[in-house]
Amino acid sequence: MPGVVENDQARRVSKAIDDDIKREREQIKKRQKQRKDVKVMLLGQAESGKSTLQKQFQLYHASQTLDRERPSWRPIVYFNAIKAVRTILDELDWDFTTHANREDEAYLDPNWPAQISRIRHKLLPLITIEDSLASELSSGVTVAGGRSGVFVRAGWQSVVTSTRSWPVADMHGGNSSGQGVVANMAARLLAELQYDAAELWQHPAVKTLLRMRRLRLDESAAFFLDEVHRISEPDYLPTTDDILHVRLQTLGVTEHSFDINFGGNHYTWILYDVGGARHAWVPYFDDATAIIFLAPISAFDQYLEEDPRTNRIDDSLQLFTSTCSNKLLKNSSMVLMLNKTDLLKKKLQAGVMVKKYITSYGERENRYEDVAEYFRAHFAQVHKRKGVQKQELYIHFTSMLDVRATQRIIVDINEAIIKSYLGQSMLVS
Repeated sequence: MPGVVENDQARRVSKAIDDDIKREREQIKKRQKQRKDVKVMLLGQAESGKSTLQKQFQLYHASQTLDRERPSWRPIVYFNAIKAVRTILDELDWDFTTHANREDEAYLDPNWPAQISRIRHKLLPLITIEDSLASELSSGVTVAGGRSGVFVRAGWQSVVTSTRSWPVADMHGGNSSGQGVVANMAARLLAELQYDAAELWQHPAVKTLLRMRRLRLDESAAFFLDEVHRISEPDYLPTTDDILHVRLQTLGVTEHSFDINFGGNHYTWILYDVGGARHAWVPYFDDATAIIFLAPISAFDQYLEEDPRTNRIDDSLQLFTSTCSNKLLKNSSMVLMLNKTDLLKKKLQAGVMVKKYITSYGERENRYEDVAEYFRAHFAQVHKRKGVQKQELYIHFTSMLDVRATQRIIVDINEAIIKSYLGQSMLVS
């Protein structure tokens, strides 16, 4: 009865995760009652840039903590690079198979399939380790729907140290490298096969399909494949850019605390990254000083992984509408970050037409200024129509990977939110 045993085990794991989340919610509420802090909540759909913004806050307010965490990010960088290689090979196989008999595919060099097959054979040991590495980094945790990737609990950085190894569930064992068995194996394979990975990335088939937008990759894929030789070095330590680019999915709520000096006064700034949990967590933040909502406006040509019929811009607007309408957040300031403007510019420069995906865009110019203003107006209208009266909306166009520009925006946000906090304190007193 292997199926019954597996289902029972899956239910036990699921119940354990639910119980952990319930305890986490209760602990957050208890801590909130015990202290008076500036509480800021990050909201937005998956891959909107919330975790990257959290890292930017950490870089600005507590860069020394990011320095201490660098070794713990190493195996996650490996995972991102390996996933990129596997994704490219899968996409090429699909494209070659689908279009093999079409006469109009003049771009397709008849030698390419054999060349890619040869490269795939060399890279096979690397791509077959992806699932094992994800499982080790996630401590065996999986999520509904069988989605692949690395899923970690909040606070994993404090668990993984130079004397305590991955997986993060192992609180007692450890080795000097701070990595698990599979992570060490991945490092060795990446070092051995780095030139094959680079050959795949530079292959004309890959470049052609990317140009034709028939090959879709995670935003971090190109970055890590461009840097494959550097990240394969034996003494590799992730840079700030590496950490900002990695893709990692955190379960539950991530809490970060920063000490801020403003106008000669000290404040404790508590930043809550709600991850993909959306409004399940909102009742636990009814006293939040501010909400920072991230909307990736580059995603106008993308659809939800869990619902391929829903455009990501429409989904983001729906989530923002729900946030603005929530009476529990009526006393919170609202900061809207229209994010990933760098990717939006690249898509528009490549000739991707917004009206093809957003029919209401009509015959407007397909220029960045027009597109950005169109989306800004739509989100601002939602807040005006659904938002709490007198609640001010601060809007910023952002690219979370641009450290200098984001740091300037963080200064502006700090000032606006602290002023809001002081206003709320005066009302309470």
